[in-house]
Amino acid sequence: MNDTRIARRYASAVFKVSMQEGGDAISRRGEWFVQLNQMLDENSSLDNVFKSPIFTVAEKKKVLSDILDKIGCDTVTRNFCYLLADKERLPWYRSIVLAYTKLLDEAKGIIRGTLTTAIPLTPAKQKAVRGEIEAKAGAALELTFDVDPAILGGVVLKVGDRILDSSLRAQLEILRSTLKRGN
Repeated sequence: MNDTRIARRYASAVFKVSMQEGGDAISRRGEWFVQLNQMLDENSSLDNVFKSPIFTVAEKKKVLSDILDKIGCDTVTRNFCYLLADKERLPWYRSIVLAYTKLLDEAKGIIRGTLTTAIPLTPAKQKAVRGEIEAKAGAALELTFDVDPAILGGVVLKVGDRILDSSLRAQLEILRSTLKRGN
């Protein structure tokens, strides 16, 4: 079984448990997962402990316990993290969090995307662009704005596995290939 499928299965299982709990459990649990993820990002030695076969499951669970105490998560989240340690799935934690976040976004009707432009957009322009895309998508949009001077002009919009490339670079490439074919 590949890593992505493993991550999706674990994320789906904990997401279903969160849904059964009701209330804001799915969002709260997502926040705790993200906080743990951020702690791992900020401290690579923690991440190394979870990935290393040198440390025993008990040692990994002790480190996890200390981190989870700082985060202040609930018993279900704690037990889920311990399960990952027991099953030696901690190296897939980041992938599991990513899969959980996708499930959470789907449940909330949120679409995530990236808009790349050749020059930085002002906050007012970002808001206007986000509004237009949300209106066309018919859903809430979490949009990240990137700048890549290599696209020369226009925009590249990535949403999920879809890409809309209306950059000047792409248009010039189409023109170049058309001219090469002689059409």
